[in-house]
Amino acid sequence: MERLKILVVDDESRMRKLVKDFLERDGFTVLEAGDGLEAMDIFYEHKDIALLILDVMMPKMDGWQVCREVRQISQVPIIMLTARTDERDELQGFELGVDEYISKPFSPKILVARVEAILRRTNVLFAEESIDAGGIVIDKTAHLVTINNQPVELSYKEFELLTYFAENQGIALSREKILNNVWNYDYFGDARTIDTHVKKLRNKLGDKGDYIKTIWGMGYKFEVS
Repeated sequence: MERLKILVVDDESRMRKLVKDFLERDGFTVLEAGDGLEAMDIFYEHKDIALLILDVMMPKMDGWQVCREVRQISQVPIIMLTARTDERDELQGFELGVDEYISKPFSPKILVARVEAILRRTNVLFAEESIDAGGIVIDKTAHLVTINNQPVELSYKEFELLTYFAENQGIALSREKILNNVWNYDYFGDARTIDTHVKKLRNKLGDKGDYIKTIWGMGYKFEVS
């Protein structure tokens, strides 16, 4: 998967490092800025930034002004971070075209999950409409899977799970990460539901079910043999 660039803008270096570490662990390239002016310089320099994470309260130029300037030239997804919980702030953010609004303190894992959800929703992440993974053809638009031109009947979650595996070939995926991305970050069920879906998916894929490797004590990896 191509490493997408995310610009993290916050005047607290510890906060930037925390967010950066979690995003980089998830496969993103992270650029940092300590204030709004620096953020705009980086944004103009790098034309391929996929998403902005903006703190509201910053010196020189605050997050609202950065958002206004960015929206004049780009529809890049924006997540706003704030220590305040004023409803008026949240409404202002959405009026300016903010995609997500997260109050501090927050879970970095939740932030990463929301980043991925936004990028999927805006078709930045995993933009391919069709994937061929070792003879398994996944048509994302038609929500159809075929092997040797024969359709494979999958449930909605089985399709989502297979697609996620195929888009992350060769990457070890923990059960928690799979839950965050396939069942979404707000799923509170038992992680063993993944094992049940994987078992069914393997059976339906026949010989190609062997592409889904079990990583004991962690999760799974999709690897075309």
